[in-house]
Amino acid sequence: MPHHDLVIIGTGSGNTIPDDRFADLDVAIVEHGVFGGTCLNVGCIPTKMYVYAADVAQTIRRAGIYGVDATIDKVRWADIRDRVFGRIDPIAAGGQRYREHGLPNTTVYLGHAAFTGDRTLRVTPTDGGAPTTITADRVVVAAGARPSIPDSIGDSGVPFHTSDDVMRLDEVPRRLTIVGGGYIAAEFAHVFSALGSEVTVATRGTALLREQDEEISARFTALAQQRWNVLLDAAPTAPAEQREDGTVVLHCRHGAIEGDALLVATGRIPNADLLDAAAGGLDLHPDGRIVVDEQQRTTAPGVWALGDISSEFQLKHVANHEASIVRHNLLHPDDPRSVNNAHVPAAVFTDPQIAAIGLREQDCRDRGIPYVTKTQNYGDVAFGWAMEDTTGVVKLIARPDGTLLGAHMMGPEASTLIQPLIQAITFGLDARTMAEKQYWIHPALPEVIENALLGLPLGPEA
Repeated sequence: MPHHDLVIIGTGSGNTIPDDRFADLDVAIVEHGVFGGTCLNVGCIPTKMYVYAADVAQTIRRAGIYGVDATIDKVRWADIRDRVFGRIDPIAAGGQRYREHGLPNTTVYLGHAAFTGDRTLRVTPTDGGAPTTITADRVVVAAGARPSIPDSIGDSGVPFHTSDDVMRLDEVPRRLTIVGGGYIAAEFAHVFSALGSEVTVATRGTALLREQDEEISARFTALAQQRWNVLLDAAPTAPAEQREDGTVVLHCRHGAIEGDALLVATGRIPNADLLDAAAGGLDLHPDGRIVVDEQQRTTAPGVWALGDISSEFQLKHVANHEASIVRHNLLHPDDPRSVNNAHVPAAVFTDPQIAAIGLREQDCRDRGIPYVTKTQNYGDVAFGWAMEDTTGVVKLIARPDGTLLGAHMMGPEASTLIQPLIQAITFGLDARTMAEKQYWIHPALPEVIENALLGLPLGPEA
């Protein structure tokens, strides 16, 4: 029975933990899929490469408003796909080679790990070989999450795609049906519609991106309804089916939804249930996440967890932060550090982009927190005017004394533009100080933030 000083399950952010400071330890890494994890292979990075191509296509279509006549001659989907994975696949393969051959103290197990006892794992090889049982002094669980599939689709036998495989299609579907109303649905609706598909988005909810501030969600839903066929409150009324011609049909209160391809984007569920976490002494939250404390320790001694399998934030930058905390705590057990998830920003790379940090207006209202808001249009500043932007907004939420509570943006480059507000909220910079004690380059787009800050109806004590 092989024994290791440290076993890491998963090669996403968990794979970043062992460096030269672990050279004196016997390290094992277990991976049941493709090296690199969700973000590299099927998440953040490839999707944003597709999004950029979609953004370019949309820019060309909209060029006429600036007096530039332009048309798209052809979308070469296969070339877009090959550009993306021609870069990503070698990175994944190179990462695996490095772990297998570049470090003498590291053993790589290609297979599925499951707990059978205290820091004891059975690894079943992906090539069908005999399982191996391994033990360790310490274990890090970073095995991520997987797409959630509704029973009305999963049990129906109809073919469908998820974010795991839809980017590798051979061609753009003429009609694409997307089930879901969150960020994955919104991003792929943008990608496929911009690159040639007729997109239908069907969601159980009453709006798209309901996890956003209510005003941003409402504004985005209204814009999406102008661009895609958006069906709200579209819970299934019968199992999905496939016709003889290959058409996939969903049934909801709006009737039959027909498509040439079906993308399921109804969220992701943590993989803890696939690891038999209970056998290893790991407690789980009701939603299936592994329970961890502020130092990323699980309820099992000597076992840590990080990323989507334990975090309420399914975000790569959160997983990376948690991995850095786990690395430090493994190296310095007598001087542990805690995670800081007090102010976690996030972005949705759809069209238009959306970015947010902090409290939403509905959070303040529900918690009885006194607050004021200001919504500022991109088009109210010179650069927004130059862009002919009519939909971009910055919404700020603050206490009446000027303490910033939340920032919510929808518009071009929102994911970049929000960064100064992330800094302000993280480091406690109040609205008046932020607006008045620094220069704002004119006529750059960040002036929309300046105007929003100055427009907050603050009390006299601010």
